[in-house]
Amino acid sequence: MAYQGPAYGLSRDCMLKAQAKFDLNQALIALDWIKDVTKLNLDPPNDEGFVKNQLDFANVLKDGTALCTLINKLCPGAVSKINTMKTPFKERENLEMFLKGCESYGLKRHDLFQVNDLYEKKNLYTVVNCLFALGGLAKKKQYDGPTIGVKVADENKRAFSKEKLELGKTIIGLQSGTNQGASQRGMTPYGAPRQILPDGK
Repeated sequence: MAYQGPAYGLSRDCMLKAQAKFDLNQALIALDWIKDVTKLNLDPPNDEGFVKNQLDFANVLKDGTALCTLINKLCPGAVSKINTMKTPFKERENLEMFLKGCESYGLKRHDLFQVNDLYEKKNLYTVVNCLFALGGLAKKKQYDGPTIGVKVADENKRAFSKEKLELGKTIIGLQSGTNQGASQRGMTPYGAPRQILPDGK
């Protein structure tokens, strides 16, 4: 990762907002889920050996091997080859393959994060949101292992008859307006002073 100097102005405001959206408790839940599914050791390379901030969270997942292993457990064969070489190009390629695997699994594009969000530690909350959305989709697909997140709702298609649809066209909704509501009838003429009188007069 190239060195990035301090941010100022709008860039700093955006960075602070992104940091405020990151919830460490949610991130730890997501990491525990990945550990349970993949059986990998995801301890960060710090002295304490546990995740204590968002940078530790990013460093654990940054190389993409845990994420690729996760999507392969949920959807076997989603990532054909996981790169183990510790070079930026190969790590970014792992993240790209994970995101493509999520999309092929059925995750919507707006639930995914960008590679730079994780690799450059910019918008880490989007990574956490993506993992929770992936866990919710796994629940919908009846994955028999541990899951997180809210189950994605099933489609509920309605089938109305042609007569029912035609009947709906005869009803005027309140949004269309009505001539029975407020009107200017009885008001003072334009330009005249408004009469405000106490009660009883």
